[in-house]
Amino acid sequence: MKYQVSGNTEGVRDAVLARLDSLYSYELEEGEFLPRELMKILAEISCALNREIAVYITRDGEIVNVAVGTDSDVELVDYRLRRNEMRLSYVRCVHTHPDGDGHLSDVDLSALRIFRYDAMTAVGVKNGEPTIVQTAFLGENAEVLLPEAARWYRLPDAEWLEQIEASDALVGRENTRAVASDRERAVLMGIDTRESLEELRRLAETAGAEVVGAFLQKRDKPDSAMFIGRGRAEELARDCQALEADICIFDDEMTGIQARNLEEVLRVKVVDRTALILDIFAQRAASAEGKLQVELAQLQYRSARLIGQGLVLSRLAGGIGTRGPGESKLEMSRRRIRERMTELRRRLDELEKQRSIRRRSRERNETPVVALVGYTNAGKSTLLNALTGADVYVQDQLFATLDAVSRRMETPEKTEYLLTDTVGFIRKLPHALISAFRSTLEEAALADVLVIVSDGSSPDMLRQHDTVEQVLEELGATESKRIEAINKCDAALPDPAFPGAVLISAKTGEGLDELRAAIAAALQEFYQPVDFSIPFSRYGILSEIRSMGRVITETYTDEGTEVTAMMAPADVEKLVRKYTASILKEPPEPVQ
Repeated sequence: MKYQVSGNTEGVRDAVLARLDSLYSYELEEGEFLPRELMKILAEISCALNREIAVYITRDGEIVNVAVGTDSDVELVDYRLRRNEMRLSYVRCVHTHPDGDGHLSDVDLSALRIFRYDAMTAVGVKNGEPTIVQTAFLGENAEVLLPEAARWYRLPDAEWLEQIEASDALVGRENTRAVASDRERAVLMGIDTRESLEELRRLAETAGAEVVGAFLQKRDKPDSAMFIGRGRAEELARDCQALEADICIFDDEMTGIQARNLEEVLRVKVVDRTALILDIFAQRAASAEGKLQVELAQLQYRSARLIGQGLVLSRLAGGIGTRGPGESKLEMSRRRIRERMTELRRRLDELEKQRSIRRRSRERNETPVVALVGYTNAGKSTLLNALTGADVYVQDQLFATLDAVSRRMETPEKTEYLLTDTVGFIRKLPHALISAFRSTLEEAALADVLVIVSDGSSPDMLRQHDTVEQVLEELGATESKRIEAINKCDAALPDPAFPGAVLISAKTGEGLDELRAAIAAALQEFYQPVDFSIPFSRYGILSEIRSMGRVITETYTDEGTEVTAMMAPADVEKLVRKYTASILKEPPEPVQ
């Protein structure tokens, strides 16, 4: 016989199921909120099974659903579609608490708001008998009205039924959640460290979410099927319900299977750290190249997570049962993604060719590049503005700017160079982003000097610096000259974490002169002013000097031409070997 009882009925005897099934024919009399006889039946069965039992009663007194749960909770049913979303559901939920405590939990109260029940009632049951009962109602602006708990045999039936009618009129006035905020309510879940989870909070807020809860479960490695394990996932589902979350964000990259399994349990949208960062990049990308790079990274991420119904949706393998016209929906999606990725790569290659032409032009002109690199929100853009007078967008948020910005600068020795601001790094930077943004990040890899900007006010500065080093190593930027700059020293002056580090404040200007001097000294290893004295009889040497370096001054004398040029030491040596040291006005100072 097939019973109408829903929920977790595994292991429940047919006799018990038949008794629960008979409740569908139970009729409440007019004026009854919850009959004492019905409470005794629920208490007896709930204690015998040690499971929660829920019944759903319409305003007309009809029982429309009976469900069995676990010892800790029962799955609650959404009846909002029975009536207008702006009104109550016309159904009240009554469920047991086998531990004897009849007080409503946060999950219960959250379900009342979400599902807009007429009322949410908990019946404490112990030793086969009901104990105390508590009922909650919705008021104006979806405020929960929570009367004191009552003894099971002294329920104020008439008062509670009147409150349902009053609540229905009050709740219909305004859809509070829609008016209050259109931001997604996010719950965070991590398995790493509290610091990493706090960084995830900032990422979520940067993406526009309202973080309403954060949980940490220490694990050596993620569960292959459910990431945090089924037991913890079921607990998290109750947390998400209690906090009325719209989305759950995980602090690591997940597989498609893990995300799908979690969504089935949590019943909210599931997003991992990679998808969150990609979403932020999509919001921040301003240039045409940046938008193409972000789209490519998103497609690379999604293509690996297209999930169908096993082999049923795939026809690539061929064989019996797979032949026929057309493609499966899954393979069509994959094909379209591959085609779009090919087109994006082609367009990015064209932009990379243009970038390479500009780079070769700089190299021909012997213009060195100094790149500002560092953890996101370390203050690189603020520093660029302070050093160059630029007006690059600055905001106290992660990944405020994505596109590389360059400005021409000059040292006191008249050495011109390009100062470039690069995209910030972050822990667990998605590989798809590194791949898509490789052409942009190569500005750092090919720079003559790297200024590694660290956030001196962050208690996690050393770990952030390690992350920057890892990304630079992945990019192959390990040979460039480096300058360590510890920013925000005005906010919290740290002890120098690195020998020779320059303490600066891009906001107040403190230490910027020292940083400019450090950059100039670093560039001296690549280019330095050299004085030449070229007689008229050897005038052709001037063309070689101009092709190898940048002429600063050129003076004509009775003997010939005196030239001061910025040149690389290797080029000076090449000229001296070819024309002897007589072309030098005075030997260049040795590099320290």
